[in-house]
Amino acid sequence: MAEEAVVVLQGPRTVGKSVLLAELAKMAGVEVIDLDDPATAEAVSADPALVAGSAAPVCIDEYQHAPELLGAIKSELNRGLRPGRFVLTGSTRSEAVPELARYLAGRIHLLSVLPFSQGEIDGTREDLLEVLARGDFTKLTTPSVSTTTREQYIGRVVRGGFPLALARGTDAARVRWFDDYVTTVLERDVAVLAQPRQRRQLPSLLRHLASQTGQLLNISAAAEAAGLDRGTATGYLAILESVFLVRELPAWGTTLRRRSAVTPKVHLVDTGLAARLLGLTAVRLARVDPTALTELGHLLETFVVGEILKQASWLDGIARWGHWRTYDGDEVDLVVELDDGRVVAFEVRAGSRIRDKDLNSLRRLREATGEAFVAGVALYTGVRSYRAGDRLFVMPIDRLWTTVHSEPE
Repeated sequence: MAEEAVVVLQGPRTVGKSVLLAELAKMAGVEVIDLDDPATAEAVSADPALVAGSAAPVCIDEYQHAPELLGAIKSELNRGLRPGRFVLTGSTRSEAVPELARYLAGRIHLLSVLPFSQGEIDGTREDLLEVLARGDFTKLTTPSVSTTTREQYIGRVVRGGFPLALARGTDAARVRWFDDYVTTVLERDVAVLAQPRQRRQLPSLLRHLASQTGQLLNISAAAEAAGLDRGTATGYLAILESVFLVRELPAWGTTLRRRSAVTPKVHLVDTGLAARLLGLTAVRLARVDPTALTELGHLLETFVVGEILKQASWLDGIARWGHWRTYDGDEVDLVVELDDGRVVAFEVRAGSRIRDKDLNSLRRLREATGEAFVAGVALYTGVRSYRAGDRLFVMPIDRLWTTVHSEPE
C-alpha cells in the first residue's frame, strides 16, 4: 500500500480476506464497503463515483459483485495516482473479471490469500523455499530427526487449511462445512461469472477433477464421467479455476528437451476439500493397500505442492512455476523458477524411504539446466534430512514448516 495505488487481495471464499481488510480499515479509520451484501452492491452500482471518491484507503470487499465500480476507480486515479488509494478483495480470479484489466491494467497489484499454510497453523516461520532460492545449504541437513508420523501427515492432508473448517471440533462437523462450502461457491460465486446451461453437472465435474488431483489433467475423461462434452467441460474447468476450487499446474521447461511434455497437472486448491469430494477419511487413507496408497500419494503431492506455492506467493523474485515431465519417463513434481532463471525443484514421495533411483529425474533436470539448477529436494515421510549428491537433498515433508534459521551472509 505504500507503493501501489490499488491492491487486490484475491483467493478462495472464507480464507480470511474480509478479516484482513477489516483490520486494515480499522487501522486507517475507514469503513469496509461489503459488496457481498446484495443491497450494498446495488447501491454502489447505482452511484460508483460516490464510493470511489471516498476517503483513502477505500476498502471494498468482494469487488466482483459491482464491476461498474472499476471504471469509477479509474476515473479517480486519473485525477491523482497516489499509493494506498484502494484495497479490494475478490473471491474470483482477476482474469475472470474483464473490467479489471480494461480499467486498471498497470495500476493494480495482485496478492494471493490462500488457505492457511501448515506454518500458519503451527505458528512457525516457513523459510525453506527462501533459503533454497538463495543457495544457502549450511543448515539444510543439520542433524535432526522428524517426529511427524505417517498418520499425522494424513491428518494434516485431510483437515486442509480453510480457517472455518479447522475451527470445527469434529470430523463430522468439518465434513458438513466442506459440503456447504462447495454448494455455496457453485451456486453463488459461479453465478457471478456465468449461467452454465448444465450447472447440475458442475459438482460431478468437480469430483472427477478431484479424482485427478496430483496427476496430468485429462479433461476428456472428466467430461465423459460427468456427462458433458469436452468443450463444455473445458469451459467449466475455467470457471472452477476462477472461483479458486481447482488449480492447473502448467508444464515447465518445454523447450529444455525435445521430448518434454506440455500437458498441465491438476490440483485441488485445498486437500481437505479434495479428500471430502472423494469421500476419503484419515482412516481410509491410512490403510496399507494399493488403492489407499495411490490415493494418498496423489493427495500428498497436492498437499506439498500447495504448501510450497504458498511460500512462493509471499516471496519476491519468483518468476513462474510448473511441473517437468518428459516422454522418456522423467517427472519432477514442482519446479520453481526465479527471476534470474535459476530453478529449485521438488519431488514428493509418500514412502518413508528414498531409493537412489527415486532421484533420477532430479538428476536429469540438473543435467538439463546446468548451472541454473540451484537445488533439488526429494520430500518424503521418513525422518532424516541428508545430502544426496551435488545440489540434491532428501528431507522429511515437515521441513516445509520447520524454520531453517539460516540467514544470508
